[in-house]
Amino acid sequence: MVLVTFVLGYLVALTVRIGRESTLDEARPADVIVVMGAAEYRGHPSPVLKLRLDHAVQLYGKRLAPYIMTTGGPGGDPSFTEGGVGRSYLIDRGVPAEAVIVEEEGSSTAWSLTAAAEILRRMGLRSCIIVSDGYHIFRVKRILQQEGFTVYGSPREAGDQTIPKQWWLCFRQAVGYGLWKIGVRV
Repeated sequence: MVLVTFVLGYLVALTVRIGRESTLDEARPADVIVVMGAAEYRGHPSPVLKLRLDHAVQLYGKRLAPYIMTTGGPGGDPSFTEGGVGRSYLIDRGVPAEAVIVEEEGSSTAWSLTAAAEILRRMGLRSCIIVSDGYHIFRVKRILQQEGFTVYGSPREAGDQTIPKQWWLCFRQAVGYGLWKIGVRV
């Protein structure tokens, strides 16, 4: 019973911390903008992925980084990857092809970031701006920081989520972060 109380208290405190950090925009000059993947539909970005990519285009337009990396594997679609769809979308929005780096193997946040970190290390890139939903940035930052990168968060434009849904999403990220801390790659 004590363990359950401790774990629940830890998750609630972490949820509050994630919620507070979810609205901070730390965007500043870095080596690369990393856009976390989200669903794609037959070669087109989902509304969530589109908002993330549009935000990355804005940051790139401000010359905060010379590269944008898109992440995400095939999910349920064998013909397209989230990373590849993101690349096409960015190029269609005027980002030069040579400025777009793609990670398209990851099947989860942790796997995508492990693959992305390897690519970034090979390229000599050490700092990044993470673009994702606000509730996701806390965990993404910690994973990349453990890989040795300097990481700044920049949440995409908020959707029209209710406050209970937003806190539920923060709680889910707290669980995901807690699992990652004990070695479960989610």
